[in-house]
Amino acid sequence: MSVRIEIDSEDRGLSLNLRELWDYKFLVLLFVRRDFVAKYKQNVLGPLWFIIQPLLMTVVFTVVFGNIAGISTDGVPPMLFYLSGLTIWNYFALSFAANSTILVTQSALYTKVYFPRMSLPIANVLAGLMSFLVQLLLFLVFLLYFRLKAGGEVAYGPNWTVAGVPVYLAVAGAFSLGCGLWMSALTAKYRDLAQLAAFFVQIGMYVTPVIYPLSGVSGKMAFWLGLNPMTSVVEAFRYAFLGQGTFSLQSLAYGAGLSFVFMLSGMLVFQRVQRSFVDSV
Repeated sequence: MSVRIEIDSEDRGLSLNLRELWDYKFLVLLFVRRDFVAKYKQNVLGPLWFIIQPLLMTVVFTVVFGNIAGISTDGVPPMLFYLSGLTIWNYFALSFAANSTILVTQSALYTKVYFPRMSLPIANVLAGLMSFLVQLLLFLVFLLYFRLKAGGEVAYGPNWTVAGVPVYLAVAGAFSLGCGLWMSALTAKYRDLAQLAAFFVQIGMYVTPVIYPLSGVSGKMAFWLGLNPMTSVVEAFRYAFLGQGTFSLQSLAYGAGLSFVFMLSGMLVFQRVQRSFVDSV
């Protein structure tokens, strides 16, 4: 008696196959480890780039926006202000960049072996947590240094909202996953759109209060900035560790809801496109 196993390309509609993804959870962890090791094992400085990049950007922002432009930092030392914003923003930016062209960059793997296609994008978002933790440690070291240097009572420091950091990360991760999957679906068909990924990250940072406080923006501009889910995330993260910024549960709830919509719609589009993307990559 013989058993025949048939693999076909049946279109199952808008199924996300979450059960199958859970069954392959160890493969996701393997992808996380592979990405971390492969990205830095042949670099001279290795994981130190996690520290060098935000530190250099913080120095540049301090000189250009703090000293030259004189942009307010709400009474917080510019180094702490910019580094706090960059720490959470870089998590979004790195996760988005890793997924924005994943169908094209990982086409060899996608076309040669079967596994839940969503495993790679999710692994990229999880891998971004490692760089976030390294940069968070760097930020905490500077925070401790400035507090010890000031001595006595200072107007900035951690508060109870630090407990919400996992929520802030979840919102940022969901939004980056959704945006990355939408972009990957587009770049699979239109290769030149890959150039927009880096541009999107650059513009996104300027429409997010990373280098300026939301308290310094008012009127219609504040409204438009509030539509960006990362605005509430950056402000909440900064408030949690520095006590300065705008913390709003309503804004966080809005950001979480919109991020979930982006993530769910991006997953559905990605699942749809990946079935036929072999013809266009």
